[in-house]
Amino acid sequence: MNTESLFQPFKLKTLNMKNRLVMAPMTRAFSPNGIPTADVADYYRKRAAGDVGLILSEGTVIDRLSSASDPSIPHFYGEKALAGWDKVIKDVHTAGGQMGPQIWHMGIQADHKSGWVPSVEFEGPSGFVNPGQQKGKAMTESDIADAILSYGRAAADAKRLGYDTVEIHGAHGYLIDQFFWDQLNHRTDNYGGKTIAERSRFAVEVVKEVRRQVGNDFAVILRLSQWKPQDYNYKLATNPTEMDSWLNPVVDAGVDILHCSQRRFWEPEFEGSDLNFAGWAKKITGAATITVGSVGLNGDFTAAFAGESSQPSSLDELVRRLDRGDFDLVAVGRPLLADPTWVQKIRDHREDELKGFTAAALAELV
Repeated sequence: MNTESLFQPFKLKTLNMKNRLVMAPMTRAFSPNGIPTADVADYYRKRAAGDVGLILSEGTVIDRLSSASDPSIPHFYGEKALAGWDKVIKDVHTAGGQMGPQIWHMGIQADHKSGWVPSVEFEGPSGFVNPGQQKGKAMTESDIADAILSYGRAAADAKRLGYDTVEIHGAHGYLIDQFFWDQLNHRTDNYGGKTIAERSRFAVEVVKEVRRQVGNDFAVILRLSQWKPQDYNYKLATNPTEMDSWLNPVVDAGVDILHCSQRRFWEPEFEGSDLNFAGWAKKITGAATITVGSVGLNGDFTAAFAGESSQPSSLDELVRRLDRGDFDLVAVGRPLLADPTWVQKIRDHREDELKGFTAAALAELV
């Protein structure tokens, strides 16, 4: 495989990456009571030492009492949790890496398998966990305002601790995405509406507040997805015009990079073009984009949760699209979860040393 273009540097505001490869955010839940441990710091340090261009942390929740559905999801607030994240970024920088936390509110979720629930009800746009299934509470305008401020404070803490960027999680059926989705957002105020553009107001205000608190020179990433855990084939934007009305407002609000999540990066987003989600996002907005979705493996991530294994696969199609200018960066998930030296093996053409992925890798920090 000719992977030379994956190893070109990339610079944007506070980002100064040695290559185009990003460690995708992957929930690990190894932070008891929300506090990242020394093992968590070592997990990220190893990826920095393995020459990952940019590490994006697992989702780490903002300061709202029901922002997490799992007691071992890390927090990005509070003295003890932030001290843990301070060690993480110091270790990553010492190892020569760059990193940003992914700041997160999970919205309304099913109860944790252990029976644990947060101290207050889950909250979302309209009190729905699935289409037609009510759970939790609909957020008041006061709740919304406080959540927006909490996103901003988390981003400001990331900058204060010395992180190189911050990513806002707006994908995969979590809070921001719940506002996007008409099946879960039935609000009749300014945070609802019939169109994706109207339902994007919450996301736009979150981005504006993050930008206000970090300043103009700090790189801000927003992760988005069309698909939902409840419906892998769903599309918020069914055509380029709808995508324009969805994405350009968040870019205008202050997003520098759109992280475009799809299950398989090679699948076209709309008929009549082979552009994927990241390709269309870049074409429509002009913003930098990250592609992601089964990079380097022959099976998608949903199969991993069902216990299926995946084997290494060619990067030729990925590189073809990168060379064509479809996107700027490439996020890699499971290969890096299983092997912190994956980037070095790709760079050095040690394909015979690449590892497959099994669900067992989810149970430990390697």
